Amino acid sequence: MQCKKCSAKLEVQRQCRRVFMRCTGCNRVYQIHEVAGDLDPETEKILEKYTVIIYD
Repeated sequence: MQCKKCSAKLEVQRQCRRVFMRCTGCNRVYQIHEVAGDLDPETEKILEKYTVIIYD
């Protein structure tokens, strides 16, 4: 997946009970619900290992 701001790669990150996407370029953080409509198969596979995704 790519960042909407700078087009760098987004990576899945986990912090305590939160799962989010962080841009490797501009360091912007996206909550999963912000990018859910754009998830690619690779990212979906990574997110499958988390039973619950909590966001604020």
